[in-house]
Amino acid sequence: MLGVIIRIIVDTDNPTKASAYILLCITLPILGCILYFAVGINYRKRKLYCKKLDIDQSQSDKAMRFITQYRSNSERILEKDFPEFSKLNTLFSHEPLDFATHNNSVKILINGEEKFSELLEDLNKAKHHIHIEYYIYENDHIGNLIANLLIKKAKEGVEVRFIYDDFGSRSIRKSIVPKLRKNGIKAYPFYKIAFINFANRINYRNHRKIIIIDGETCYLGGINISDKYHNTNNNRLYWRDTHLKVIGEAAWSLQNIFLADWNFCSHENIVPTTHYFKIHSKTSHPQWTQIINSGPDSEKPDILFSYIQAINSATSSIYITTPYFVPSTELLTAIELAIRRNIDVRILVPGISDSVIVNAVSKSHYAPLIQSGAKIYLYQKGFVHAKTMVCDGKIAFVGTANLDHRSFELNFEVNAIIYDQDIALDLEKNFLIDLEHSLMIEKDYWLSRPKTKQFFEKAMRLLSPLM
Repeated sequence: MLGVIIRIIVDTDNPTKASAYILLCITLPILGCILYFAVGINYRKRKLYCKKLDIDQSQSDKAMRFITQYRSNSERILEKDFPEFSKLNTLFSHEPLDFATHNNSVKILINGEEKFSELLEDLNKAKHHIHIEYYIYENDHIGNLIANLLIKKAKEGVEVRFIYDDFGSRSIRKSIVPKLRKNGIKAYPFYKIAFINFANRINYRNHRKIIIIDGETCYLGGINISDKYHNTNNNRLYWRDTHLKVIGEAAWSLQNIFLADWNFCSHENIVPTTHYFKIHSKTSHPQWTQIINSGPDSEKPDILFSYIQAINSATSSIYITTPYFVPSTELLTAIELAIRRNIDVRILVPGISDSVIVNAVSKSHYAPLIQSGAKIYLYQKGFVHAKTMVCDGKIAFVGTANLDHRSFELNFEVNAIIYDQDIALDLEKNFLIDLEHSLMIEKDYWLSRPKTKQFFEKAMRLLSPLM
C-alpha cells in the first residue's frame, strides 16, 4: 500500500486529485488501488502521447506552411468587432491553427433529426474525400445507412478515411468496420484496447465527433452516430442535443486535427494539398469561427482555459448547457465571480441522468451556486446531452466537451467558438425554449432536502477529482 501511495504522489500533478486517491486507498484499500490503476494513472507523460505530440506538431507545421499566406489578421479585426471577447482569440493564436477564421458559414442543428438528414445530403455530394472521426458509432439503422453511403462514395472514387474510438464504438468492430474495409475504405480504431492494456487505455478516449467533406463542409458537436440521437427512430428516451455544420476556413483547423489523429492511428503521413486545405470563396455573411481542441497529448487544458476566459469576459449573461456538471475549482470560481458581477448565469442540466454517481456529484455543486444567485434548471422532456454556452448574446460555444475533469484533462475533445450575434442569439433562443421544458431549482427547496441526500451527494463529491 505504501508503494501505491508513493506512486500516486510522484505521478499525479493535481494535489486535490492525489489527495482523493490517497484517501480512497487508505479507507478502502482494495477498491482504491483498483480504481487508481484502472483510471488514475497519469498517462500524459508516457511515451505514446509524447509520440503523438510529435505527430501533431509535425502535421500542424506542414499545414501552417501551406495556409499561412491565406490567414487574415484576425486579432486586429476581432478586437474591433468583439472587444470583450477578442482576448479569447489572442489566448490561442500561438497554437497551430487554433486562431479564428472569418470566411465561414455556420448553421446550428438541433437533435439528430436535423443533423442526419443534412449530413446524408452532404455526404452524397462528396467529390474528393470524406473524413470521419467519432466516439460512438453504432451498428444500427443510421449507422448502417451512413456506412452504405460511404461505401457507395468509395466506389465512385472518393477517398474515405474513418477513425472510430475503440471503446465508444465497440459495437461496430465486427460488423460495420469489416464491411467498410472490404469495400476499400480505410478504417482505424483510435488507441486500440486489448485486455493487457485495458487499465491504461480506458481512461483516454477520443470523444471527438468530426466530419470533413472535400476540405470545405464540416460537422462537429454533441451528436454521435446512433439511432438514439434521432427521436423519430428512437422509441426510448427523448434525446436533446446540438451540433454544428460549418462551411469555410474553419475546415483548416478540423482537417488538421483529423489528419494528426489519422497519422497517429494509421502510421501514414498525408501531405497537405489544396484538396485537404481548400482556399474558400467569400461568403455573403462571413462568421468568425475558432476551433479549440485538447487531449492527453496537449500541454495545457485549452478547452478549460477557453471557458474560463469567456466567462471572465462576459458582461451581461452566461447560458450554459451540459449533461455532466463536475466543474474544476478554477471553473467554479469563474462562474461564482461572474454571479458577483451581477451577470445573469443560467445552467441547464439533466433532470433525468444516465449516471447515479455523476448525477450526485453534479448536484453537490448546485447549492453554493444557487446561494450565490445562479439559476439552475433540470431538463424534464428527456435527456439533455448538448454541450453549449452563450455569452452576452454575442459568442457561442458548441462542441464535444462536457464541463467535467474527464473532458478537460483525459479525453480528446474539440469545440467551436462562434463570434457572431446571429448564431449566438439563435442558440440563446433554443436555450430559452429548453427552459420551458425544465424546472428551476428553488433555493429553499434545495437547501431543505433530506440530510441523507445531501450527505450522499457531498460524499460522492469526494470522487469528483477522479472523474
